[in-house]
Amino acid sequence: MSFWIYARLVVLTAGTLLPFFWVVVILGHRRQRNFERILFFLCLSLIFFFGASLLALNAQLYYATIPAALASFAWTVVCLGLWLLPCLLLHVHAEYEGVKNPLRSRRSKRFWLAAAYLPALALLPHLYAAVRLRSGFDFVSPTNILGVAFQAWLLLALVVSAAWQGRFARMAPDAEQKSFHRKLRLNLFLLAIFIFTFHNFFHAQLASENRVLTSSVILTILAVAPLLLLIHSVEKFNFLQIGRQRNLMLAVFVAFVALLYLSLVRRASSWLDPFLPPEATSAILLFLPVVFFEPLQKLVRQSLRRTAQTEMDHAHRMMGPIRDMARLGDSQKLHAFVEKWIAEQLQLAAVALTLNGKSERARATRSGEELFSIQQSGESAGHLRVTAYGAMLSGETVAAVEYLCEQLPGALDLCRLIEEKLQLERELAERERLAVLGQMAASISHNLKNPLGSIKTILQVQMEGDELPESLRGETKMVLEEIGRLSAKLHQLLQFSRPAVRGGGLPGTSDARAVIEEVAGVMRHEAERKGIALDVEIAADPLRVAAHAEAVHDVISNLVVNGLEATGRGGQVRLAASLVAGICVVSVEDDGPGVPESARQKILQPFFTTKSQGTGLGLAIVTRRVAEFGGKLGWVSPVKDGKGTRFEVEVPAVELKSEAKRQ
Repeated sequence: MSFWIYARLVVLTAGTLLPFFWVVVILGHRRQRNFERILFFLCLSLIFFFGASLLALNAQLYYATIPAALASFAWTVVCLGLWLLPCLLLHVHAEYEGVKNPLRSRRSKRFWLAAAYLPALALLPHLYAAVRLRSGFDFVSPTNILGVAFQAWLLLALVVSAAWQGRFARMAPDAEQKSFHRKLRLNLFLLAIFIFTFHNFFHAQLASENRVLTSSVILTILAVAPLLLLIHSVEKFNFLQIGRQRNLMLAVFVAFVALLYLSLVRRASSWLDPFLPPEATSAILLFLPVVFFEPLQKLVRQSLRRTAQTEMDHAHRMMGPIRDMARLGDSQKLHAFVEKWIAEQLQLAAVALTLNGKSERARATRSGEELFSIQQSGESAGHLRVTAYGAMLSGETVAAVEYLCEQLPGALDLCRLIEEKLQLERELAERERLAVLGQMAASISHNLKNPLGSIKTILQVQMEGDELPESLRGETKMVLEEIGRLSAKLHQLLQFSRPAVRGGGLPGTSDARAVIEEVAGVMRHEAERKGIALDVEIAADPLRVAAHAEAVHDVISNLVVNGLEATGRGGQVRLAASLVAGICVVSVEDDGPGVPESARQKILQPFFTTKSQGTGLGLAIVTRRVAEFGGKLGWVSPVKDGKGTRFEVEVPAVELKSEAKRQ
C-alpha cells in the first residue's frame, strides 16, 4: 500500500473517533440545551460520513472485490451523513446564536432553520438518485455524484457558518473565545475554498491516484480540525461549560487511545507476519506499554495535582464573595446567594442549601444529584444538595464542593453574628428613640393634664347651674366630650411613656381572668353604645400569669378598643383566653375590614394610625408591654372571607404550686 493509503486510513480513523468522542462527552454532560442536542446530531452525521468511508476503505483493502451489499450499505451511510451536514451546520450556529444572544427574535431563528432544512427537502431527489446508484461509488469525492446543486448548498453553508463565526468573534467576552471563533472562521473558509477548487479546477486534472488521495487527506484534516480546536478550547478556558467534565473527557480519551493502540497492534501483526507470528507480535506490543507506566504515572500525578490545585484555588476564590455577602448580616440573602453563586461558578444545574441539621435524613433522589454534609464542631449543621447537568459530578467538582462545605460554616456564623449585632443595634436605637418619645409624651401629658382638668371642672360646674343659657348648654356638652377625648389620648401617652409597673400583691404576677373580666365590664358599655357585640370566652383553668395586672390591663384594653374602633355597627368583637402548654393565650378578634396591605409593616410602630382621630399608640403600647413581661404578640389579617383581624398575646403562666411555695 502507498503512503497516502495509510495516511487516509489514519485521518479517516481520526475523523470517525473525534466526533464519536464528542458524542460520548455530550451524552455524559447532558446539558439541557438545544445547542448540545444539535451538536450531538452534527457529530453523528460526521460519524456516518467518516465511519462509512473508513469501512469502505478497509473493505477495499481486505477484499479483492467489495461485496455489493457492503458497498451499498457504506455508500448509503456516507450519503446520509454528508446530506445532513449543511443543514445541521447552519442549525448548530443558529442555536449557538441563541445561547450567546437569548433576546434574538424567534422570527429570525425560524428564518435560519427554514434556510437550513428547506434545501435538504428540495434536493431529496438527488439524494435518492445517489443512494439508488448500483455501481461507481465515489468514496473519495462523493459530492460529485450528489450533484452540483448539493455542492453549492454545502459551500454556501460553510461560507455562512464562517461569517457567523466572525460575528461570534466580535461578540466574544474575552480574548480566548475571540481567538477560538477567529480560528474556526479561518478553518471553515479554507475548507470551502479547498472544496470549491478541488471539484471545479483540479479534480479533472488529478490523473494520478496519489494526488486524489492527497487531496482527500487534506479535506479530511480540514474537516476534523474544528473538533480538535474545540477540545483545546474546552480544556483551556472551559468553552461551552464542559470544562468541569475533565474526568469524563479524560476517560473517553484514554478509551479511544486504547482502541487506536489495539488497532495498531492488529496492523503491525499483519505487517510483521513474514518475520514473526502474529501472536508473538501482538504479545510484544501488548506488553510494551508496561515500560511507559512509570513516566505515565508521574505525568498523571502531576496533572492531577495541577488540576486539584486549580480547583482548590477556584473554590478559595469563590469563598471571597460569599464572605462579603455574609458581612451584610442578612441570612436569607446569603442563603440565596450561596445557591446561585455555587451553581454559576461550578456550572451545576441546581444547588440547594438546607440548614438546621436535617442532612442525616436527606437522600439523593435522582441521577446526577449528590448530597454534601455541612459539619460544624463535629455535628451536622445541614447539607448541600448539588445536581449536575450530566449523569454525575466530576471529581474536581466534588473536591470543590467538599471544600466549600468545610468553609461555609464560618461564613454562616459570621453572618449570624453580624445579624445579631445589627439586630441589637436596631433594638438599642429603637429603645433610645422610644425613651425620647416617652419623655416627650410624659412632658406633654403633665403640662396639659392639669389645665384640661381645670377646664373640665369649670364647665361641669357651669352645666349644673341654672344661669347657663340653653343655647350654650349643648355647645358646652360638646366641649366636655372633646376634653374627655383629649384626656383619653393623654392617658395613652402616659401609658406609652410609663415603664413596666412592678408591685402590688405578688410582685410580677396577676390573675388574668380578673383583669379580662374588669376590661370586659368597662368596655361593654362602649360596645353597646356603638351597636357591637362583645363576646367573652374564658377557659375554666386558673389563669395566673407572670405579669403585673396593670400591664395585662393595658394590653387587653388597648386591643379591645382597637377592635371596637375597627368594627362597624352590627359587628362582633370576641375576647378569649385559655391555657395552652403552660402559656396563657389571650386573643381579640374582630370582623372589621382587616388591615390594609400598605399598613401591615407599620401597624406596630408608634404614632402610626389609619384613623383620622387616632394617636397611633394603642398597638405600640401593646407591643411594649408584651415585651416587658416577656410575652409574644402575633396577629392575622384577614381572618375569614377577606375580613377580620385577630391579635394573640402569649403571657407566661405561673404554676400554682410554685407560687404557693413562694408565698
